[in-house]
Amino acid sequence: MPPAAAAGPGPLPPARPVRQPVVPAAGPSGAAPVETTARLRPVRVPAYAPPETPVETTTRLRPIRERRRGRTLAVGACLVLGLGLIGGALAGVWLAASGDGKPAEPPGYAVAKELWHNAPVDTLFPRTLTAPQAGPGPSARTWTRVVVAPDAPCAPASVAPKLLAALRPLGCERVLRATYTDATASSVLTVGLVFTRADVTAQRALGGRGLATRLGQDVPPALPGPGTVAAGFGPAQRAGWWAAAPTDLPVVVTAVSGFADGRAVDRAVPADQAVKRDRTDAVAQSGLGHEALGIADRLEKQLRTTALNAAKEEEQR
Repeated sequence: MPPAAAAGPGPLPPARPVRQPVVPAAGPSGAAPVETTARLRPVRVPAYAPPETPVETTTRLRPIRERRRGRTLAVGACLVLGLGLIGGALAGVWLAASGDGKPAEPPGYAVAKELWHNAPVDTLFPRTLTAPQAGPGPSARTWTRVVVAPDAPCAPASVAPKLLAALRPLGCERVLRATYTDATASSVLTVGLVFTRADVTAQRALGGRGLATRLGQDVPPALPGPGTVAAGFGPAQRAGWWAAAPTDLPVVVTAVSGFADGRAVDRAVPADQAVKRDRTDAVAQSGLGHEALGIADRLEKQLRTTALNAAKEEEQR
């Protein structure tokens, strides 16, 4: 055994050189070398990036209202259009009114009041009336006049009770009536023209085509014709009926239909109900509702044409 070293301080050993870390090469396992921070590529800051200075947060930004120019223009256009329509309607009412605030009379209205004694009977009640597509369906109707009554005063014998009560305050003038038969001579129809002295406002208050509903079960009287197919046409034979008050003529048009063979009917049916498709009673199935409604409409058109022609003749004089 060698002898022990002597105690006490001795000379310091020489300093060891500092070894730099060596990156190991890829070993047999194939692991890639790890890149140190000393070899990382520097990250460049884009030139357009804003400087990192304190900025105002969105919570303190003033809200900017969305521009709705298109919607504003649309609202404005609707407002202008609405005002224009209202103004036009009011202007139409003002122009249509007469100086005393009453509606102006339609053309031929005043002349029509005198047609009951100024127009020939063949003009008011043509010998033959034709109504295309008068029904049922597209079928046409043709009626031939068989009897005409002289003009008569407004009385229960020629005007139904409720209609007479409604027209008397307006000035019920005269009543003209005639009876027709259809092309097959299987039905008969009495039509009436009740002339009034009503002004336009009162005439319109009668209800136009809604007059029959207002009157309820107010069947017009029948006009029989001795020696004709309408010889047995009386109160019990009335089957379908109608009444209308044109707003442009001072007249009420009435019609009542029945079977030409004289058979009685339990209850007369208003024409607007008798023409409904779901009805299966004899009045509806026979077309008597179409008869009453069709001939009344045809006579109304005939009277309107006569009044307009008479008004033109007066203007030319």
